[in-house]
Amino acid sequence: MQEIVAIRHVAFEHLGVLGPFFSLNSWNIRYIDANEVSLSQLNPLEPDLLVVLGGPIGAYSDTDYPFLRRELNLIERRLHAEKPLLGICLGAQLMAKALGSAVYPGTAKEIGWHRISLTPDGEQSCLSELASCNYRVLHWHGDTFDLPEQCLRLASSPLTINQAFSYGKHALGLQFHLEVDAAEIEQWLIGHALEIAETPGVNPTDLRQDSAKYGGIVAVSGIRCISKWLGIQYTPKLKLLEF
Repeated sequence: MQEIVAIRHVAFEHLGVLGPFFSLNSWNIRYIDANEVSLSQLNPLEPDLLVVLGGPIGAYSDTDYPFLRRELNLIERRLHAEKPLLGICLGAQLMAKALGSAVYPGTAKEIGWHRISLTPDGEQSCLSELASCNYRVLHWHGDTFDLPEQCLRLASSPLTINQAFSYGKHALGLQFHLEVDAAEIEQWLIGHALEIAETPGVNPTDLRQDSAKYGGIVAVSGIRCISKWLGIQYTPKLKLLEF
């Protein structure tokens, strides 16, 4: 059985709909909370796949959150060993930082179910599977980053030029979320209540309604995207997610 280690920063930002997909394909999932001592004991080269999930802190906030230094070290070692690595939101920002790029606040917060545009490289990548949801994904970030050297930009949005990138064939960074289970969106609305209140044009009612409208098809498209990236056959059993 193959093993996935997912580094988690807050409890509700987990693998979401990707969890059942991995389980159905006989992958064992192990979570490690980034602030725990166990993170420093992790050999980043052992898991078959390392996933670095999102969170509400900045990749540049290592003075306030020293565990980020250990996390960056793990990511650097994983990248240099060319082992499969998926970074989502904060995870993608940490990947960019580990590859030598700056991470910094964007011009505005980007929150909600909005479309991305694929670059020519993105159209040839696993992100092509997002055509089935019209390239609509969940955005929830205020920071952005410069594209690291030797990386391919795969997607952009009007607010964020670097929405997705690849580093060789083994590393994929996604600024957006395609893993979120829309049935659990209330946890996001509660956990990020202050950020929602402070962001003009964003409110829980619209986010809740859009999650019900778009969440199902984005989930299936996201699973197809990740299965293509990993070279795993998409299984019809996951039709249960098409709600």
